[in-house]
Amino acid sequence: MESTKKQLSLEVLPWLVVHSDGTLERLAGTLSLSITVQTVYKRLRLAPEHPLPTAYEDSWNALQGVQAGNEPWINDYADFNQFFLAGDSAGANISHHLAFRAKQSDHTVKIKGIGMIHPYFWGTQPVGSEVTDEARKQMVDGWWRFVCPSDKGSDDPWINPFADGSPNLEGLECERVIITVAERDILRERGKMYYEKLVNSNWRGNVEIMETKGKDHVFHIFEPNCDEAKEMVRRLALFINQVEA
Repeated sequence: MESTKKQLSLEVLPWLVVHSDGTLERLAGTLSLSITVQTVYKRLRLAPEHPLPTAYEDSWNALQGVQAGNEPWINDYADFNQFFLAGDSAGANISHHLAFRAKQSDHTVKIKGIGMIHPYFWGTQPVGSEVTDEARKQMVDGWWRFVCPSDKGSDDPWINPFADGSPNLEGLECERVIITVAERDILRERGKMYYEKLVNSNWRGNVEIMETKGKDHVFHIFEPNCDEAKEMVRRLALFINQVEA
């Protein structure tokens, strides 16, 4: 009998495998995605051995590698008219910066949209619930000093997209953005602020936001089978497929 086992093109253990026909299988959990995607995963050099902005440079090099056509499985199966950036936490932050850098370069792949999952943005002045959560505010401030030796602290444009020196959001190089936040996440206010700033800017794209009640930062990694994680991924699938929720 002929084997029905699919040929692997890429393994991102313990989370994902990409089959040679372009379909994506999630190993951590039993979630089934309603989309066919080609996923490019970049292993970044990490702080403190490699302080920021090393991770941004590694991500940019990966994006250039996709454009250069060095991966046959991407060339064979990817639709470059449906090119999305996505990431959770710091990955969402990096996606924001990659979109601006792509616009300023001769990058020829058009970015269709960005999925920002619990985006890691911050700032010196507390906003919203951060005002009364001094302990966690100081904790996040300390994390940033650890990974980025910057004299600007939490108002460095790498972490604060609204600080002096940050590009104007109206120049964001994509057509669509989805932002997801979690109710108990100390970073929630920053994701909501990004959404509001984008809505009120002259950016001509479409943006949507989703808040998950009762959950904390990147809960979907620790609870991949919970209903809230499945609903969040469902919304992301609808976003990519451009189907109304």
